Amino acid sequence: MNMSVTSALFDLDGTLVDPAGAITSGIRHALVAHGLADPGESRVEALVGPPLQVGLRTIEGVTDTNIDQIIATYRTRYEEVGMDESKVYPGIIELLQALRRANIYVAVTTAKPVNIARLLLDRKGLTEHLDAIHGNDGEHGAMGSSKTHIVAAALKDAELDASSSVVIGDRYYDVDAARENSVSSIGVAWGFAQGDELSHADLLVDTTQQLAVALLGEQAAKSLELEPNVMQEGAK
Repeated sequence: MNMSVTSALFDLDGTLVDPAGAITSGIRHALVAHGLADPGESRVEALVGPPLQVGLRTIEGVTDTNIDQIIATYRTRYEEVGMDESKVYPGIIELLQALRRANIYVAVTTAKPVNIARLLLDRKGLTEHLDAIHGNDGEHGAMGSSKTHIVAAALKDAELDASSSVVIGDRYYDVDAARENSVSSIGVAWGFAQGDELSHADLLVDTTQQLAVALLGEQAAKSLELEPNVMQEGAK
C-alpha cells in the first residue's frame, strides 16, 4: 500500500530509536533507588510511550510525594547512560534521507519533554534529517497520555495539510492522536505495542522496507536496498 503523503510525523522511542532497555531499566533502577519494589520488565514496558508523570502513577508505591524525585533519578541515569545505549533502528536514517529528497516534510512528535527529545536526537545524529521536533513542554503531562496536542502543534506550526499527512508510531497514543487530527496513521510492529493496540491504525508495517514502500512507493523504496524480510532489532 502506497500512501500519497507530503508530511510524515514520527514518534521517537520504539519507532525511530530502540531504547535497548535503557528506558525500562532506568525506570526500574529509579523505583528501587527510592525504596519501591521492582515491578519487572514486562510491567514497565507498558510505560514506554506516555509521559512519566502519567505512567508512573500506575505503579504501586508511587505517590504525589515521591514521583518528582523518582523521575529526577531516572532522568539523571538516562542522560548519563541510557541515551548512549539507545540505537537507531536499522534503515531509519536511510528512510529519513529519502523522504527529505522526495520533498516530504519530516518531523518528530513525541510525548517526551521536548528538551530531552532534542538531546537524544542530537546524540543519535538524527536532527539533521528532520524539519521539526515537537514534544511536551515538561514532565508533568498536563494533557495526560494524549499526544493529540503534539500532532496538532506540528500541523499548525508548519501549516501542514492533514489530508496528506501521516503519523507513524508504535503505540495506540500515536494512532489516537492521528485520528483526532484527521490524519492517517501507520503502526510499526517493532516497538512497544501491547497486544493488538495498533489494530485501528490505517496500516501496520513489520519492517522499515514496508514503511518505505508505504511512504515513498515501491520503486523508490527499492532504491534504498533495505532488508525486506527482517524484523527490526528490538521487535517482539
